[in-house]
Amino acid sequence: MSRFSNSNNPLIGEKALNKHTRGLEDTTYQPMTVSGAVDKSLILGCILLFTAIIGYSAPSNLFLFGGMIGGLVLVIISVIKPQYSSITAPAYAALEGLFVGAVTAIYAQAFDGIIFQAVSLTIAVLFAMLFIYKSGMIKVTPQFRTGVIMATFGIFAVYILSFILSFFGINVPFLHEGGMIGIGISLVIIGVAALNLLLDFDNFDKGAEMGLPKYYEWFFGMGLMITLVWLYLEILRLLAVLQSD
Repeated sequence: MSRFSNSNNPLIGEKALNKHTRGLEDTTYQPMTVSGAVDKSLILGCILLFTAIIGYSAPSNLFLFGGMIGGLVLVIISVIKPQYSSITAPAYAALEGLFVGAVTAIYAQAFDGIIFQAVSLTIAVLFAMLFIYKSGMIKVTPQFRTGVIMATFGIFAVYILSFILSFFGINVPFLHEGGMIGIGISLVIIGVAALNLLLDFDNFDKGAEMGLPKYYEWFFGMGLMITLVWLYLEILRLLAVLQSD
């Protein structure tokens, strides 16, 4: 259990372990299972896909910005109060689907065939990382987990900086741009997103091993959805850059 209690993973830490310990005193307590987490992930994926089709069919700024901001708010709520994940996770999937659908529609209008390629590559990366995880080719050690999380936080810090600077007409050099350096940066970001999938798979296994509460099935399923959406959008951007060049 110390493997997680000393971890920097924002999804599992000392707080989660303390809740787990208190939960064992309750005779009605139900622990999460890997199969349960997989089932919840499939449900969330279906919800996201359904609303993405709606967002793609009738794209609007409401879907684009409402889905993005609403999804972010729900993620924050879930991190603070994971016991509400059975509500916030499906709501996140619905809102994020609208956002993804609207973004997809924008790219589809500008680039032929890009959507099929992006979806196919995202699925391929998902199953490739699942194979790597199950085969033990890459072990999710505390050091590995910390490194991936630090890299992820660094990337999102750049995203936030880029967003703020955009209001002043300033663009962060090479971020989602063409050229060898820009493409290289995009590949690194996609690589970090792919490595986050290993953490998501490990969360399923370790959460069940530790007997975390049942609602963590929704929580970890939501984490997997967040990673897949990020991965898909990054692949979509990279393909757009490659076609533009």
